[in-house]
Amino acid sequence: MFKVQSSKFIILLMMATLHCAAQTKTAIVTAYAEFQPAVVYQADGRKLNLPKANIFLKNSSLLYESGGKVKEANIKTLLRVDFKDRSYFRIDTLLAYQVDTIGSSALFCAQLIDVTTYQQLIRNSKNITNLDLSWMVNYATIDATDNDDYLFPLVPQYYFRLGDQFVLVHERTLKRALNKEKRRLMETIINQGGFSWTDEKSLLNLLKWIQ
Repeated sequence: MFKVQSSKFIILLMMATLHCAAQTKTAIVTAYAEFQPAVVYQADGRKLNLPKANIFLKNSSLLYESGGKVKEANIKTLLRVDFKDRSYFRIDTLLAYQVDTIGSSALFCAQLIDVTTYQQLIRNSKNITNLDLSWMVNYATIDATDNDDYLFPLVPQYYFRLGDQFVLVHERTLKRALNKEKRRLMETIINQGGFSWTDEKSLLNLLKWIQ
């Protein structure tokens, strides 16, 4: 089921000056500051109880601790991962948590570290030298801090579940997935004042009309 990606869980300290105030930021590279119990539902029908698990924000994958090592689950074997506060579902090559449901449809979100932006910010910082940007390092967290110099930029990636398919929430991909009538409804909704592709209330309202 699982493949080892790292032999140890060490502290990863990277510094960057983030200038984009509108972007969500995090001081840790995992969804939870501490590893949490989780129930894993596999594609083969098995259910596993993991005492220590987490979500790696670089690629929204499942991490778990075993034998003193941090390992990454093979995404292809997963269907769903339940933590105490939310459920993550496999969508393509990542895990996205369920935001809300409307009828038989639902909105999902995967929070991802914007690696490209982060690397560029590091390159632009005169105070940073000789940092490994390959991400081929051991998985780790950074101690929480109020200093923006230690925060990673996060970007949400949203999906709709429409019928039996998951669709990336983007105007172009939705147009391909919807029939003519629902495409017209979508155009009406997104052209209204206040609509935003990154606002969950806007997306849930859109989903209500196109489900």
